[in-house]
Amino acid sequence: MSVIAVYSMKGGVGKSCTAVNLAWNSAVGSSRRTLLWDLDPQGAASFILKGDRSEKDRARAMVAGNVKPDKLIKHTEIENLDLLAADVSLRGLDRLFFQINKKRHLGKLLKEMGKDYDRIILDCPPGLTETSEQILRNADIVIVPTIPSPLSERALTDVQMFLNSNGKKHAPLLPVYTMVDRRRSIHNQSLARKPKWPVIPMSSAVEHMTKLQQPVGSFAPRSPAAQAYARIWRGIEKRLAKK
Repeated sequence: MSVIAVYSMKGGVGKSCTAVNLAWNSAVGSSRRTLLWDLDPQGAASFILKGDRSEKDRARAMVAGNVKPDKLIKHTEIENLDLLAADVSLRGLDRLFFQINKKRHLGKLLKEMGKDYDRIILDCPPGLTETSEQILRNADIVIVPTIPSPLSERALTDVQMFLNSNGKKHAPLLPVYTMVDRRRSIHNQSLARKPKWPVIPMSSAVEHMTKLQQPVGSFAPRSPAAQAYARIWRGIEKRLAKK
């Protein structure tokens, strides 16, 4: 089992869409038994995958150990893809981690759930918090969606500096440019500085994900965005194979 976290210190960078599409490629493209664990209390990934919202405020209880994960994990309409949905109770997740004072708590949960899955994709909450620290310590790869603009790139640099300064082991950060509009000179300047970074283009197909509640690969497999997500996933699989 491998854990792929999709994380950004900033919100609004296409994080949840990236997590959903990578999970779809894992389940459909690679035929991996895949779990998408939505840890963002906004629940965008859960919404796109039509997560069951009838069981409210139990996501935090599951992390605390009061509810077994298999009670909340649901099958999605996509073969090989299950969902552990978010709810608003996750707003108190940082406080919970401080209360239980267990630095390896998230890792133990992932190990337990990993018995049933080949890949676990984490849609992480934004910010640099206790929750994100635990995620960064327990993931095998961290995908960092980054808009090609100075503020978004600065946020990525801040995370890298923080991780390097505390001296703790963490997963490699793999930046991905998202919402790329090649008509904008500021985007082209960033792409020229980092020509090897993967690129997800600005796309109406990505915008339609929330309306259709489907990953891009399900309804627009030939779109540039779908093909870009597929390339990124193939790169992730190659990297995991070398571990």
